[in-house]
Amino acid sequence: MTSHRPNILFVITDQQRFDTIAALGHEHAITPNLDQLVRSGTTFTRTYVTAPSCAPSRASLFTGMYPHSTGVLKNNDPWTHSWVELLADSGYRCANVGKMHTYPYTSSVGFHERHVVENKDRSNPALPFFLDEWDKAFHARGLVKPDRATKYRGIPDYRERLGAFEWDAPDDLHVDNFVGGLASHWLDVYPGDEPFFLQVGFPGPHPPYDPTADALRQYTGRTMPTPYDSPEDREHQPAAIKDLIRDNLEVDHDAIVHLEHPSPEQIDRQRRHYMANVTMIDAQVGQLLDALERRGVLEDTVIIFTSDHGDCLNDHGHIQKWSMYESSVRVPAIVAGPGIVADHRVDGLTSLFDLGPTILELAGVTPPEWMEAHSLMPGIRGDADFGREYAFAEHARDMILQKTDLMTMVRDDRWKLVEFIDHEDGQLFDLEDDPHEMVNLWESAAHRSQRDRLSRVIARWRAESALLTAGWSAAFR
Repeated sequence: MTSHRPNILFVITDQQRFDTIAALGHEHAITPNLDQLVRSGTTFTRTYVTAPSCAPSRASLFTGMYPHSTGVLKNNDPWTHSWVELLADSGYRCANVGKMHTYPYTSSVGFHERHVVENKDRSNPALPFFLDEWDKAFHARGLVKPDRATKYRGIPDYRERLGAFEWDAPDDLHVDNFVGGLASHWLDVYPGDEPFFLQVGFPGPHPPYDPTADALRQYTGRTMPTPYDSPEDREHQPAAIKDLIRDNLEVDHDAIVHLEHPSPEQIDRQRRHYMANVTMIDAQVGQLLDALERRGVLEDTVIIFTSDHGDCLNDHGHIQKWSMYESSVRVPAIVAGPGIVADHRVDGLTSLFDLGPTILELAGVTPPEWMEAHSLMPGIRGDADFGREYAFAEHARDMILQKTDLMTMVRDDRWKLVEFIDHEDGQLFDLEDDPHEMVNLWESAAHRSQRDRLSRVIARWRAESALLTAGWSAAFR
């Protein structure tokens, strides 16, 4: 392997908020390995997803295009191509262990090998049937995998737990330990000496919030941040967002029975379980670093850590994602390794899918001209002023966000606008004066100019997007 063709370890968690890493100022987190990555690499502190749900966000990340360009608007929309094909064609060995959320689930999207693990809870009968590697491991051990149907709904206080449970199957079969262990095993046994691209997809901390007893014990007595919520905040939410609360109150998505007004104790418990899941993943990141060292390639490997979207955890009365609140659309993003500036923070706006062309450039591959993503290379080379003028996100035709066909977000350095294609209401936040999005200025006459300006930005962005991506289908179809 030559010095300019590094190995790349790309770690993606599922549903991890931006405020979950201790070294970034969030002291409630226990994340020693991620803290070390922060110290040894470059962190992008304001990274936004292009869609607040799994498949649209991931398809966007792995194509470098927005969801309206990929056509992947919701889970189980087909996507079968990605820039991983370009890495494979250039000589990289490309392997995926864990969750990618392609559909069909086993689409290669350019990987030479895939060891697929999907969502923790797949008991919803509307989901396509699929036996993944984790299912097979439980079967081989003669055990039943816990989920809503097989276990949690039978717990007497199921409706009071807010999706928080203690893992009581063998610890090595917890999905995050299983994925981490399988990825470490790949690093130990793969015999090739060409540069590799190893994507590791941890299904946590996506609910159910189900840490092992050892991980949960670390949070005993640890103070968790309280949600940002108020009656005024809820009253001024748009109709489609209010209805999102209604849907989560009626349906136990991913084994969460959502409550309109949970007690402080219930919320604290939920957040401790969630953070214990994060700590479990942090431990697996440490195991992956150890495996790289055993292989003798730690110094030749770029390590990238991020997540596909966040989780409101009762901020604004919401659970999970599907909204444009900071806790739903803002995620951690760390790049560390050879040639990456250490202990460096980039506070400019960046987008999750910007990691795609960044990976290609690290591998010596020129990103396609039709990509809408922008390489982060200036930032990881030390440019402290690097960043986008605007970050965009969208969510369309979702099965859970039911009362709108299209929700779109744009934010600049100070302002965030959320508008709906089929409603006159929306959201406008001054993130400088109101960083926790408690005061919706949509109806404020004094702020109408900002609302109109950002609405025009969205219209121009969609038009420019259509022109830029016009050639992508010829490349893939």
